[in-house]
Amino acid sequence: MAAIRVARPKGRPRTRPAVVLADKAYSSRAIREHLRRRRIRAVIPQPADQAANRKRLGSKGGRPPAFDKTAYKQRNTVERCINKLKQWRGLATRYDKTATIYRAALHLAAIHIWAAR
Repeated sequence: MAAIRVARPKGRPRTRPAVVLADKAYSSRAIREHLRRRRIRAVIPQPADQAANRKRLGSKGGRPPAFDKTAYKQRNTVERCINKLKQWRGLATRYDKTATIYRAALHLAAIHIWAAR
């Protein structure tokens, strides 16, 4: 999470995005605290085991983390795009050795997906 970079048209990339949309796997306390310290809004669903543990503790368990369903729906769009790109074997297995060749393959796959619409 510390390596997050958001590209800008000019200049250095930003290191503090406004929102992080993540899967349930990134719902750990450490990640949420890291994002909170950096003042980044986290849109991460709470796994069932964490919710059950919090409820088991009662008032000591604290309140559930905030969750924005409409913002989380945007993550679904990105995930679908990534899944379409993973249909290309070279991208899914990272067969290309250099970053420039991999990026070129990514562009070709994206153009092919866009043209097929």
